This record gives sequence, C-alpha cells and structure tokens, in this order.
Amino acid sequence: MKKKLIGPFSQLLTLRSLPMYGALSDQQLEVITDGALVIEDGRITDMGKHAELLNRYAAEHILMSEPSVCTPAYVDCHTHIAFAGNRANDFALRNSGASYLEIAEAGGGIWSTVLHTRSASLEELVANICLRAQSLMQQGVTTIEVKSGYGLSVEQEIKILRAIRIANQHVAVDLVPTCLAAHMKPHDFTGSASAYLSEIATKLFPILRDEHLARRIDIFIEKSAFSVAEAEPYLLEAKRQGFDITVHADQFTAGGSRLAIQVGAVSADHLEASTAREAALFAQSKTVAVALPGASMGLGSPYTDARDLLDQDACLAIATDWNPGSAPMGQLMVQASVFAAAQKLSNAELFAAITYRAAKAVSLSDRGILDIGMLADFCTYSTENYQNITYLQGTLQPQQVWKNGKCIYQKGERL
Repeated sequence: MKKKLIGPFSQLLTLRSLPMYGALSDQQLEVITDGALVIEDGRITDMGKHAELLNRYAAEHILMSEPSVCTPAYVDCHTHIAFAGNRANDFALRNSGASYLEIAEAGGGIWSTVLHTRSASLEELVANICLRAQSLMQQGVTTIEVKSGYGLSVEQEIKILRAIRIANQHVAVDLVPTCLAAHMKPHDFTGSASAYLSEIATKLFPILRDEHLARRIDIFIEKSAFSVAEAEPYLLEAKRQGFDITVHADQFTAGGSRLAIQVGAVSADHLEASTAREAALFAQSKTVAVALPGASMGLGSPYTDARDLLDQDACLAIATDWNPGSAPMGQLMVQASVFAAAQKLSNAELFAAITYRAAKAVSLSDRGILDIGMLADFCTYSTENYQNITYLQGTLQPQQVWKNGKCIYQKGERL
C-alpha cells in the first residue's frame, strides 16, 4: 500500500502511554495540535506535527478540511448482532410492569429470539449481521465482537457462527466471533443444564476448532440461565481445549464475576449487581470489567458501578450489548457518554473504555491507540475540540472512518 500522509488535524487524540488499569484524568491525554499521521501497509509508521511530517516524507498527501479531530477507531467488545426477529413487545410489556417470567410465559424473552433465529436462513442472518455492522461502522467502530447464542443447539449454533464468518468477509470492519451456546438451557432440551453444557463441550467445541469458527467461549451465569456450579466445569473444559473465555456475570445477582476471575476469563461483562468486593477482585486480576449501559437503559436497571471499579484499579471497558431484548439501541457513543455522566467518568476513562481497553477484552493489542506500529484504524470528526464528541452524547457522528489505512466511510458519500 502506498505511503499516505493524512492531515492536518486540529487535534490528534492519541491515547498512547495511558495505563491499562485504573482511573484516568484528562490531564493524562496526549493531544497533538496541527497533527498528522503517516500510514503504510495498513499501519501507522509515523505521527506528529503536520508541517514537520510534510517536509520529511514524499508521500501521497491527503489534506483534511479544518477543523478536524482524529481519534482511534472504537472497539465494541460485546454484541449480539447475529439474530433474527424483534422483541418490541417485550419492551412494552416490561414498561407496563410485567416481570421477566411473565414476559417469557407470554412468548417473549430469549427463547422468542431463538425461535426466530432458528427459522432464519443462513443468508438472512448474514444480511442482518452486515446491516448492523454497517451501522456500528458509521459510528466509528471498526472492531466488533459478535456472539452466537440464539441457536442453542449444536447445529443451530454452527449456522450462526458460519453466518458471522461469512459476514466478516463482506464488511470492511473486523468481526470477532464468540460462541455463546451457553446463553440458557434450551426449552427443547430434555436433560439437565449440566447435561446440555456437557453436550456442547463434547460435540460443538471440536467443530469450532476444526472450522476456525470461534476462539472464544461465553456463558450466562444467572438464576435464569446457569449457576456458578454448572458453569465452572464448562469454563474449565473450554480453557483446557484452548479457548479464551468470557462470562456474562453479575447482571442481576453477584457471583459470576468471582468465578470469571477465578478461572482467568479475559472479561466479565454486565456487572450491574457487582459490589465493592467484586471490584476489589477485578483490581487484583487481569480480567477486564465490561460495563453494558445499554442493558441498564433498556431494562431500567442500575448501572454498573464503573467509578468504584476504576478507583479500585480495575480495567474498565464499555460496550453496546446490542441485542433484540434488553439493549436494542446499538449506539456506542450515546450509551458511553450518558453512562459517563452518571458515573462521573473522565473523557480519558470513556475513550479508553471503548478503544484500547475494549480491545484487551477481545485479546487484541494492535488497535485502540494511535501510535507507530499500530493498525491505522481511526475516525475523524468535523470539530475543533475532541471534547465535543462526548459533550454532544453521540449526536456528533464521524466524518470519516478508516480501517487498516483505508477510508471505509465518508459521511454523505458511498465508497
């Protein structure tokens, strides 16, 4: 790929040299004024003052209209965008006072989405994933974790994960697949929860490896899904077979995150019911604490206590949890900025949580920061001040989105 010099940017927000764990202040942010990037072969090869780089390199010069702010592209490290169907009725029933059990008995809940997703063709699922990935890409997200979990059988989970793989070949962003066959015990499985998990581990895990469908295993630990006792052998078996593990934990009751940390999960996600005790455990571990404010907004439930997690020195990421039930919004910056206002997160903590710390939650270390050697994944905004991005709470959308050194989205244009 031909060398490119891109700039000048009114502000270049690098996020480099920031720690992976703990609280951050905005004074720690590096903001290069009149900055520029030099990119080649999909990576950043130099960066600094535009005028200096212009004198140094004989490269294709891509001139930015001013004002313009450049940030690292975002990582959405927890989504469920591989689904079919709609659960608008669940939302209406919930807001009218119906309980989760009542909604499930009325034909809603996760099982409703399972039935819709099972009946969808492979082609329909691919189209759905691509459409939602395109929406996230236009928000500046260039890496998207995508879970299965609406198949809940060996055959159907394979179909969903194959759909994710095919979709990854049709979108300009990176899709990171995760197997969530342990979303809940399917209604049509006649054995115990432990027997279902054993069947998945025995029959599905080898196929995931052989077809390279996923390197990550997830499980939902909750009263409505699987217990800590049921989840532990499943997660240990996944680790034994070489998978990274992640856990839906502490959404309504605490306990799942403690197991996640104990077995060395890459991340534990949700954490709305986590307490100071769990926060202290995160601080002593390498497990990323992933907050999902969209689920709190969708359910009208408390937020994850991000402030306590950061103050106790945990690594905090923020993701959309885009799913058809509890978090149908799919707007990362809207959720992160509203969440930041509620939790008193600095801009530095917010940006870290949706870039390099979110990348850690999916075991990626080559993105989320603007620095020499990193992937040239970034987005630009038509503003003179990076603070406007969070101040306007997601209504200021990127002007451009770049992936691997290529502009994949230009606002108002078809590329």
